[in-house]
Amino acid sequence: MSGVVTGDAVVLGLRPARLPSRALALVIDLALVWAAYLLISVGLAMATASLDEAAGTAVSIASFVLVVVGAPIAVETLSHGRSLGKLACGLRVVRDDGGPIRFRHALVRGAIGVVEILMTFGAIACIASLVSARGRRVGDVFAGTLVVRERVPAARSVYVPPPPPWLLGRFTELDLSGVPDDLWLAVRQYLTRMNQLDPEVGRSLAERLAVELAACTGTPVPAGVPAGAFLAAVVNERQTRDTRRAHAAAARNPVVPVNPPAPHTHRADVGPRPAGPVPTAHTVTGTAHGDAAPADSAPASAGFVLPGAPSASAPAAGTAPAAASSPGAAGGDSGGQGAGPAQAATGFAPPA
Repeated sequence: MSGVVTGDAVVLGLRPARLPSRALALVIDLALVWAAYLLISVGLAMATASLDEAAGTAVSIASFVLVVVGAPIAVETLSHGRSLGKLACGLRVVRDDGGPIRFRHALVRGAIGVVEILMTFGAIACIASLVSARGRRVGDVFAGTLVVRERVPAARSVYVPPPPPWLLGRFTELDLSGVPDDLWLAVRQYLTRMNQLDPEVGRSLAERLAVELAACTGTPVPAGVPAGAFLAAVVNERQTRDTRRAHAAAARNPVVPVNPPAPHTHRADVGPRPAGPVPTAHTVTGTAHGDAAPADSAPASAGFVLPGAPSASAPAAGTAPAAASSPGAAGGDSGGQGAGPAQAATGFAPPA
């Protein structure tokens, strides 16, 4: 990675492109540019056949400057540093601070590229790229640009090792608000790579990080606790707190669907009734002649008994299955002995 530092003192993890990939991108760009230049030259030669020699020479020079020099500058400006060759090789031209290039950067690179690439067949560009620590050619130095790799192989995911079981929950009262982000990053990087370090170097690094972390939290490292275990326990405590805050935020702001599905109501004429109680949104209302309510709107089918509702000890003939499955129904045919207070399907007894 490159140590590119922005104006805000932020180190960017950019990977500079080396000579082989840059040379391949340059070959692709030059092949496309020269192919376009030859086609345009043939067309202009046929169109200006009636002109004199001086006019033909002026048209040829203008077409060379516009196609060979101007076209790459325009492409890099409009694509923010991604020419066709660089796009094929996964490269991009950026500023020294990591930002996208503008017209002046592309103009300086293109103008100097005429000398170091076209006139010397790329010899100066190759030598400068090999000498430079970040693979920059002369045009990049004068323009303040850098060619970096955009497609980088994905690194293997690493995990932070858990702390020892006897340290879990020991730092629940620790104040972590004063720990800066760069120290958290350093601690995580140490924990993920501590098995790859030399034992003596790893121990000294862990002790230094533990002292800095204790100074930020205001609590010294407990006696008898190794520095690495202390770091792992504190990082685990921070992750636990972040998880709790995330769950609390999700509980306060639940995700409500835009169009929630309508409640499913079972109809007796389309198939057998399901085994469990089916919640409905109907209200239990009697008819004018005191007829029993339909089975779908009976309290027993909803899984609970309404307060003050009449007992289902004498079910109607059409509602015998529902009344028999109701937990609140009394056994009228068994000598009038009730089974106690009615109990809903949810496990709660209804009010008396």
